[in-house]
Amino acid sequence: MHTTTQTDDKSISANLFSIKVSQRRSIAMLTGSLLLNAVSMSVNAGSFISSTEYLPYQLPSNIQETCDKRDNCPEIEVKYLKSSQNWINEIANARIDNLVVNSQMTESAPISAPIKGKISEKEVKDALDSFVSSQFKDTPDDVSWGYNLMVAPNYLGHVDEFELFEISSYVYTGGAHGMPYSEYLVFDPSTKKQVTLDDMLISGKKPRFEALAYDAYKVWVKTVAEDVSSYEKNWPFTLSDNVTLTDTGVSIRYQHYSIGPYAYGMPVLNIPYSKLDKVIKPHFIPK
Repeated sequence: MHTTTQTDDKSISANLFSIKVSQRRSIAMLTGSLLLNAVSMSVNAGSFISSTEYLPYQLPSNIQETCDKRDNCPEIEVKYLKSSQNWINEIANARIDNLVVNSQMTESAPISAPIKGKISEKEVKDALDSFVSSQFKDTPDDVSWGYNLMVAPNYLGHVDEFELFEISSYVYTGGAHGMPYSEYLVFDPSTKKQVTLDDMLISGKKPRFEALAYDAYKVWVKTVAEDVSSYEKNWPFTLSDNVTLTDTGVSIRYQHYSIGPYAYGMPVLNIPYSKLDKVIKPHFIPK
């Protein structure tokens, strides 16, 4: 049984988003995720191998010519999953395409609803072309910084037979900071399907799970505020279905602004397995 350790995002100061910020450094520092090397394999993951490959995207020639002169070319880095399991690749990469096409997010409206249907390579390219072109419609000629768009899958390891991933994205279109986003993916090799929170829960136990998540929320609030009730008036609890399995329990990831201000990062609430007996199905609790 093996997973990487999940950690809460700490306060992120605006200087992390300097005008020449490194693409890999942005994702690593803003999502709290562990970015693996080009090829990675969990110590106990048997024959499962996970790697990534870049989307070979090039800026449109007119954009390239303009931004070369201004020294503010948009930075695009899209990675796709290339693991030893094609069915996992298909699900994860379809979600990555979704995030690219749905990347026009703001501080108050991060990526949310999935786009239905398979997204074509042309749609992905058109979305990227539109994104980079918008920089030169929205910003003055003398601006020295460029837009950033990054999406990458990260292998988190496994708990028993379940393979765990996180998709991280980051979009910057000006201002004090960009917008990171993080989404967990849990895969069940025995069924060759992605596992959701509803799949994990015993029928009728979602209210109990929500109550446990609320308890975890109050524990987290105490790390950032003195009074839970006062904090909750401004940042009330909501249940996120963005969950993953760990060695010790179920972790729930929240996006920026979901249950706290941007400076508090993307909180992770943890519910130990000891409290999840008869709440989640037994085969999701490590043996």
